[in-house]
Amino acid sequence: MNEIDKDLIYLLSCAVNGIVPDSERVRSADMDKLYGYSKYHSVQSAVCIALERAGVIHKQFHEEMKKIIRNNILFDMERQAILDEFEKHGIWYMPLKGAILKELYPENGMRQMVDNDILYDSTKQDTVKIIMLSKGYSAESIGNNHHDIYHKLPVLDFELHTCLFEETHANKSLYKYYSDYMRLLKKDSENGFGYHLSDEDFYVFMTAHEYKHFSLSGTGIRSLLDCYVYCKEKGSQLDWKYINEQCIKLEIADYEQQRRELSMKVFSSDELSVLNEAENEMLMHYLKMGTYGTYENGIENKLKNQSKAGYVLHNVFPSVKYIRRSVGFVDKWPVLYPVGIVYRWGRIMVKRRSYLFTTINVLKKKENQKA
Repeated sequence: MNEIDKDLIYLLSCAVNGIVPDSERVRSADMDKLYGYSKYHSVQSAVCIALERAGVIHKQFHEEMKKIIRNNILFDMERQAILDEFEKHGIWYMPLKGAILKELYPENGMRQMVDNDILYDSTKQDTVKIIMLSKGYSAESIGNNHHDIYHKLPVLDFELHTCLFEETHANKSLYKYYSDYMRLLKKDSENGFGYHLSDEDFYVFMTAHEYKHFSLSGTGIRSLLDCYVYCKEKGSQLDWKYINEQCIKLEIADYEQQRRELSMKVFSSDELSVLNEAENEMLMHYLKMGTYGTYENGIENKLKNQSKAGYVLHNVFPSVKYIRRSVGFVDKWPVLYPVGIVYRWGRIMVKRRSYLFTTINVLKKKENQKA
């Protein structure tokens, strides 16, 4: 672990625990590197709050924090306006993930949001599209996977989920467990069509969602921080026996325990606890991956579960279901699947050549490791 890793962890621990950082230590940090690294993990606002407690004002951090606070307020206002429309049209809904988690952080804006996730009644997809378009959003993707994507300039991104996990996800237990998600939803008392999860089920879902990313492309230090903040605020009230039973069903019980114990060791004090080898390896994964993981890590994880030949074959000739989602005309006319394959590869060569070259390099690296 290098100094920038240690500085990031130290400042995040100070931020969420109300500690004033040591000003001498803070001033000795490489602020430009720290800013870039914080942005890589989408935690620049939390780091900025810790820095300013120590009397250190850094222009980029400060401007970014102000923008994040404005964006969070804008997201809250816009989400409420959208949910008011859902109420008028009798569409049930449930906000997910960051919109809930950010309220548990000790200061406004400490937990930043890139987009806003809402689960909603998929039978009302057409009505929702009309609502979103009437509010000035553009539709990037509707009905192609488990969430519809809407944008409105300059910063508003909404992912409206029709389910919680897709059947195509690598861990089939996640899809199976959440295929009947209605059994978990609890009715809000203050509105007509809103729902929420119990504290236990929210924790299980956030863990399952994080595991999906962790086991695919990876996930960054913000996910570990979310776990710490959630357990710090609600841990003593949670039914851990129930949580463990659900995680066993999801086949993520070991991951849940390891992640939770690591988060406590890393963030419960401004002094980093001594970690064993497995804990240190897990922490380095979080530090290396950034907010959304890396494309290279995604390939390497897939190669753990299939041969190189199988991976290449699957990517050259994806399933009909995948191509129908990816190529619009194949969804309308499935018989054009072969044409869709050619079209997809043409699109990759034009727009995503860097991904292709990265894939080739990872495969070569894997081959060299075997040699």
